[in-house]
Amino acid sequence: MIDIFLKEFAKLMVENPNSVRVETNEVDDTFSEITIYVDKTDTGKIIGKDGKVINAIKTIIAACKAKSGKSYRINIKSDDEE
Repeated sequence: MIDIFLKEFAKLMVENPNSVRVETNEVDDTFSEITIYVDKTDTGKIIGKDGKVINAIKTIIAACKAKSGKSYRINIKSDDEE
């Protein structure tokens, strides 16, 4: 559910929404690592000035821990960094 939210949210922010994809790595029952892949030209839009946008996204996702008890790490990568 969180990965779907992040994908749709990222698509609204970038110039190339078709290049957005999200991968989730379930580390264990209490921790997941989510990577958002965007076009190289769009990474700055997701990160924001001084990291304010990504920090706001992380704050929203951290609030999900209250409901599910699961922690998340959010990473941003450009499509060519695979």
